[in-house]
Amino acid sequence: MMDFMTALPTILQSMTMGAVPILLAALGEVFSERAGLVNIGLEGIMAIGAFVGFAVGKMCGNLWVGLLVAMLAGILINLLYAFCTVTLCADQVVTGMAINILAPAIALFGYNLFVGANSANATGDQMASLAIPGLSEIPYIGKAFFAQTLLAYLSFILVPIVSYFFKHFRAGLSWRSVGENPHAAETLGIDVVRVKYIACILCGALAAAGGAFLTLCYTPIYTDGIVMGRGFIALATVIFGRWSAVGVLGASLLFGFFDGLNVALQASFQSAPVMFFKMIPYVFTIIALVFFASKHAGPKANGQPYYREER
Repeated sequence: MMDFMTALPTILQSMTMGAVPILLAALGEVFSERAGLVNIGLEGIMAIGAFVGFAVGKMCGNLWVGLLVAMLAGILINLLYAFCTVTLCADQVVTGMAINILAPAIALFGYNLFVGANSANATGDQMASLAIPGLSEIPYIGKAFFAQTLLAYLSFILVPIVSYFFKHFRAGLSWRSVGENPHAAETLGIDVVRVKYIACILCGALAAAGGAFLTLCYTPIYTDGIVMGRGFIALATVIFGRWSAVGVLGASLLFGFFDGLNVALQASFQSAPVMFFKMIPYVFTIIALVFFASKHAGPKANGQPYYREER
């Protein structure tokens, strides 16, 4: 049997590591949905970010360059989504699913070219952890929250910045109005199309950064399908967190906790099927959607195409 208190530090550390990629993708989705764009293509964007970050980081020997190029790749992929949904007013769900098919296929093609028959090419470097003196020594939570990579710290710092932007900045309030009533926002002089395109750029960059975190910080080994549904969990996190940055942080940590619990249970019950424990975070995702999706509808113009001539 698992001694919970003994396993708690491991669970919490795994929770934090598991929460960061979900948090980054979910914050990107907050920008997108606050502008009225439901982007279910996060899984595909994270997949392309994971591969590009790994490949570029390994080739140039600089993981931060790998991260930046991964974010650029995510922006380019999501601009395709923006062109289809904002300019052509195509269905957002169908376009997002197309991204989920296209982007992982590109990542797999790149993986076969980059790794080939040499499995050693699938292993890269990892960002070093930065322990905060004193705080990292706190029992149980020290290593989980205060001995992380710089990218993880930046992800958590981003939460209050995003929250403050939407609540106190005029641009953030204008952004929210686009997601609530784009035609009314246009009459106030807000360029709705520009806001939606900027939302797609930020969503693509952050989701790709979440994918890159998996190969630059989470594990040094790149495998096909490394995202493993985290993009869809990020979508659920936005709903569970009620479209707010602080709520998304709490939801990401909660999903990360179940991911960490999955790791601890695998170590304690090695004779049990591994996939039985791996499904725990996804089961919780379904439960969260059942109880929260119908109660909170999000921005009123979410998922609706915007036709400027209807103004």
